[in-house]
Amino acid sequence: MGVSGTGKSTVGQAVAERLGRPFLEGDALHPEVNVAKMSAGTPLDDDDRRPWLRAVRDTMSVHAGEGRSTVVACSALRRQYRDVLREAQGRVRFLLLDVPPEDLRERVVHRSGHWMPPSLLESQLATLEPLGADEDGVTVPVTGGPDVVVKDALTALA
Repeated sequence: MGVSGTGKSTVGQAVAERLGRPFLEGDALHPEVNVAKMSAGTPLDDDDRRPWLRAVRDTMSVHAGEGRSTVVACSALRRQYRDVLREAQGRVRFLLLDVPPEDLRERVVHRSGHWMPPSLLESQLATLEPLGADEDGVTVPVTGGPDVVVKDALTALA
């Protein structure tokens, strides 16, 4: 979990491969209207996010019902959003990728092939609620390349 540009997809895919689990790209479940809104530089509101979060949750539950734990890349910026995801079958743990804002700005500006414009980063940073002490999850500072982050993530989750 985390804001745009933290490496959720890259790290999530690598963690899934290392653990032998399926990977779910949460962004792929956004309704077209959400993608259009974000592409135009308009932040999503809670009403926009609600059906998307339910779709992520329901997909996680399908995998759990089939006996498969899934690694999911999903922003899950607020506790109330994580509460929806926690409704999925099975244990739901969170891994917050923590990247300094100045590094995020640099990453997002130079990223290609993603529909989310850099202009939305500030609204995401303002929305982000760190994991609470009572939430099942860990925060991992992103201090190196993907291999280092994956190693740190797996260690923190162990």
